Amino acid sequence: MPKISVCIPTYNRVGLLPFAIDSVRQQTEPDWELIVCDDGSADGTAELMSQYSDPRIRYVRHRQNIGKSNNMRSGFEAATGKYFIKFDDDDRLTPDFLKRTSAILDKDPTIDFVGTDHWVIDINNIRDDRATQLNSRQWGRSNLSPGIVENLLEVVFMRQSFQIGATLLRRQTLQEVGFMRPNLQNCEDNDLLVRLALAGKKAYYLPELLMEYRFHPEQQGINRAIPYLQDKLKYLESYQFEADKLELLRQRRIAETQLLLGLRLIETGKTSLGRQLVWSGKSLSASKAWAGLAISLLPGGLRGPAFAWLRRWRSSSV
Repeated sequence: MPKISVCIPTYNRVGLLPFAIDSVRQQTEPDWELIVCDDGSADGTAELMSQYSDPRIRYVRHRQNIGKSNNMRSGFEAATGKYFIKFDDDDRLTPDFLKRTSAILDKDPTIDFVGTDHWVIDINNIRDDRATQLNSRQWGRSNLSPGIVENLLEVVFMRQSFQIGATLLRRQTLQEVGFMRPNLQNCEDNDLLVRLALAGKKAYYLPELLMEYRFHPEQQGINRAIPYLQDKLKYLESYQFEADKLELLRQRRIAETQLLLGLRLIETGKTSLGRQLVWSGKSLSASKAWAGLAISLLPGGLRGPAFAWLRRWRSSSV
């Protein structure tokens, strides 16, 4: 049995997947297995994987797309290691990631998972120092003390400081909480971290840049925004927190998500449902909600330009 199972879920990323795989092959900790789980790629991924002869690398291929979290679950089910990490097919681990994080779990069996900070890289694998620093500050890692994490639920829900792709976990711990929920395409990582915190699991923060997270144009666009917001709403509505501070924040994020999703749906012609969501989320921004409802009265062909103008106007007024 290998010490560490690494899972890379992939879908039509044959151009970037080799960089992710190579980052595992270059680890200074050699006791690992790599499971690449393929969600029905049609871009030559199967041919690429046939070129790897390392017996530590396994390929789980689904002939049809089964969905993001379901694909990840198939990789987790195939894992046999004591520790487990999942990271995306467009990201990379730095060479010492597995060695540095597993050493902490080896030393203290009461720790359930170890999270690290990470670099921001671009499509050409170039590290961006400024974006990395901004990202660390934005998600609260700059102020997160090294060691055992106090108030874990606040850290993973309020500040969202942990990035699951930069986190090594005990596989037994993941089995206890059921790993990823099935049938989620987005926010499955946030959901898992919240469930770990609610289950009373113990986390350690290692403030080192040990993973590389890629920013690139595929992450943008309205076609990706709508399903993301739909899943985010499902995720946020799955919980109710005892702490007033967290519950108020959850309700605010629900309203924000309803408003943004409603506006996007109106923009794409799904007027009735969009109006309902905008109205439900109006407590967050009455002016934005009324503007969206007014635009929903326009003919479909005019809505896109109207929303584009509204975004430019809001940007110039900030």
